[in-house]
Amino acid sequence: MKKLFRILMTALLVTLPLAGHAEEKEAFDSGSIIIGHVTDAHSWHMFDYRSKDGAEHAVAIPLPVILVNDGHLDVFMSSRFHHGHADYKGYRLIGGGVEKEEIVCVDADGNLTGTKPLDLSITKTSAAIMIAVILLLVIVFIARAGYKKRPNQAPKGLQSLVEMLVVFVRDSIAKPMIGEGRYQRYLPYLLTLFFFIFFCNILGLIPFFPAGANITGNIAVTATLAVITFLITNISGNKHYWVDIFNTPGVPAWLKIFPLMPVVELVGVFTKPVVLMIRLFANMTAGHIVILGFIVIIFILSNLFGAAVGGAVSVVSVFFSVFISLLECLVAYIQAFVFTMLTALYIGMAVAEPHHAE
Repeated sequence: MKKLFRILMTALLVTLPLAGHAEEKEAFDSGSIIIGHVTDAHSWHMFDYRSKDGAEHAVAIPLPVILVNDGHLDVFMSSRFHHGHADYKGYRLIGGGVEKEEIVCVDADGNLTGTKPLDLSITKTSAAIMIAVILLLVIVFIARAGYKKRPNQAPKGLQSLVEMLVVFVRDSIAKPMIGEGRYQRYLPYLLTLFFFIFFCNILGLIPFFPAGANITGNIAVTATLAVITFLITNISGNKHYWVDIFNTPGVPAWLKIFPLMPVVELVGVFTKPVVLMIRLFANMTAGHIVILGFIVIIFILSNLFGAAVGGAVSVVSVFFSVFISLLECLVAYIQAFVFTMLTALYIGMAVAEPHHAE
């Protein structure tokens, strides 16, 4: 209890000057700050600071901008835009915060032309995925090296954690959902899926570089994972799987003549990956928004009632932020488990043999 009190008091002392800083501003756009932290961007924002002249400066890691416009390829760093305050090579960075950040074309006079280039840039989410994959490969190769150094011995350290998760996915997800004798073919994909989602979820909870990006809270990422699951499921589907869709057993004949059930079953084929996509995206984004919501309450109340009130509220806000962060650690694991389990279930339904054949 004493340690918790010390943590909260330290957070109070830290947030008091921040609250006072927020009070000096004419307006505090909480929505822009929250949405800006959970959406994608062309640079990796670190923090802001004020110079001696009172001007506010943003510190960010620039990322490569790759644009294709009228058959021309333009490659440069996002720092050329000076955080959206300058045009470069006929391009302008607009949006950010509540509005979607995007690059548009401008003419020599700085007027919008109404066209947009094909944007193939390495954004914050793309860079975070690369970092996550590299770190995940390092962890896996460290575990692999442990097996080579200590063959036929009990695992130690990081090797124990990796083996525990691998065995869990194999014995608690792949085997029960797909079936003995068939799961081996899909186990590599299920392991990749589980480790990638779980690792990205955990990295998203760490609020500093190279973590902090909301990877699985990006609808494009979850949609890609769902599409891969959709393709594997339906390409692997056997004759029994497709017959059950278009000639559902146990259904009255008139429903088969009037194709109600085949339509319902066919729609279900496409809604399954949509459910996977939305569930992971919504749960991870909601967690980040709730944590940020508790934080910005401090600055909102500081603007309205002064730094003293904001500092007093910061004790409660930080407490709930820590609680939600701990809960998000559990959610990070649950969402990885649920996505992998449902993927295995869909694959298992597609490759299952009819009971009479067993």
